[in-house]
Formats: sequence, structure tokens, C-alpha cells
Amino acid sequence: MSDDDRVDELEDRVAELEATVRGLTEELVDASERIRTLEAELDRTPSTAELREAREEEPVEPSDEPDEAPKTAEDEATDNEESGLDDIIVA
Repeated sequence: MSDDDRVDELEDRVAELEATVRGLTEELVDASERIRTLEAELDRTPSTAELREAREEEPVEPSDEPDEAPKTAEDEATDNEESGLDDIIVA
């Protein structure tokens, strides 16, 4: 590979990386703006109409099924042995 070919290849790679950085920078600016907008929404006091609307919404009905008791470490160990997952580590 000649030096000219190598220089051209490196210049192409630099151009690709610059385009990637520009794209990521634009996405970061957009995301920052959306975050600022959401934070401003969270910080503002809701209007009376919004409070009324929230109050008028139907409440969530409780389930007829009883809640499941939390599993103990022994229950977890039994589950792992039964399913054969004791050798698998999930990251």
C-alpha cells in the first residue's frame, strides 16, 4: 500500500468520524433541549383545570387476585435449581 493510498484512507476515515461526531452532537443538543422542557414541566405548578381533570379520572381498581408473597433466598435457590439457571450469569 502506497503512502498516497494510506493518506487517502486516513482522510476518508477522518471525514467519517467527523460526520459521526456532528450527528452525535446534534442528537445531544436535541436531547438536552427535550430534558430542559421536561424539567420545566415538572417544576411548574399544575393549573386548577389540570388538577380537576386528574381528580376526575377513574381510580385504578384493585386486583381481585392476592398479592404474591416476596420470595426468600431459599425460594430463589430452589427456583434456580429447578430451572437449571444456577450456572447462568445474566449481566
